[in-house]
Amino acid sequence: MAVQVENIEIHMGPQQAGAPDDLLKTIVGFIDGARKSLDIAVQEIDSREIAGAIIRAKQGGVKVRVVLEADYLTVPKFRPDPFEQQGTNELNRQLHDAILRSAIKVNSDFNPKIFHQKFIIRDGKSLLTGSTNFTTTGVSRNLNHVIVIHDEKIAKIYGREYREIQQGHFGRLNEGHDRKPKVEIVSGVPIKVLFAPDHDPEMEIAKQMAKARERIDFAIFTFAESSAIDDQMLLAARADIKIKGNLDAKQANQKWAASKHLLNQTNIDIRQVPNKAPVGKLHHKLMVIDRQVIIAGSFNYTGPANLLNDENILVIGDHGASDPTARANQQRLADFVLGEIERIYTVFGRPIPQPAP
Repeated sequence: MAVQVENIEIHMGPQQAGAPDDLLKTIVGFIDGARKSLDIAVQEIDSREIAGAIIRAKQGGVKVRVVLEADYLTVPKFRPDPFEQQGTNELNRQLHDAILRSAIKVNSDFNPKIFHQKFIIRDGKSLLTGSTNFTTTGVSRNLNHVIVIHDEKIAKIYGREYREIQQGHFGRLNEGHDRKPKVEIVSGVPIKVLFAPDHDPEMEIAKQMAKARERIDFAIFTFAESSAIDDQMLLAARADIKIKGNLDAKQANQKWAASKHLLNQTNIDIRQVPNKAPVGKLHHKLMVIDRQVIIAGSFNYTGPANLLNDENILVIGDHGASDPTARANQQRLADFVLGEIERIYTVFGRPIPQPAP
């Protein structure tokens, strides 16, 4: 079951791959809970159940707005018969049409790179975000997380981002618009929200890692050679910080993958998760530092994610928390995330082969 510390919930899925939570139920339940408004920013929708929940909300009098990545709605080549409904991503187009026919405002992004957000603001008071795409594979095959925060301050931060998106500020067009990240306290736990590219999430992750005293654990989909994160891992390992984690197998074996620099390093233990049933992909973007600080959200550890794409991350917790209740709340959240990272490592993790010379 999901962990909940007052107004903060963390869900790990999918249940089909042995994780504790039903991600589809979580997302649909969140949408069904709307009474006034839903602002939805997501890469794609191919889940009929999620599309149905969005349409139900509109039918119930909720003000609904949606932003999607255009790449899943268009085709790369002109079709001989464009009136024929077939081809890759046709379900995305069908659900998009159904949402439009429900008198819901839908924008597709203006970013030539990737609109990679995955968040919903509900009634201006609650936020849902994480790594989960609103797709059948996202909620049933890919290892993903969903975070729900019931807090007007956090919802307001995402609300400002959503207004900028509606105004066409995407990717590099968003540069200079976001305010400096501010730490908000929710249920006694510090939370910092960052958006790429304005806030340089890569640097924030490296800064948080630099504060580690004992251990860094992670489950990451894409981890490319980086000017900060992989180097910071090496520095941490040399400082006797234990590093343990999981990478998606397909991504871990790319020529550009950071994993080749991290293999056979003292204090670093990384496994790959093969793309075979019941797992489609390891799609998390998760890190836990010293059982206190969680880094989560949509942000892949790559250059384009940092510089070009639209992304968001949450830093949940603080290294220096002195209040016993706050520290206990942080640790409870972090232990739940660590439990899933360890389960993935034990159940699905396999050695990463050495790269060819």
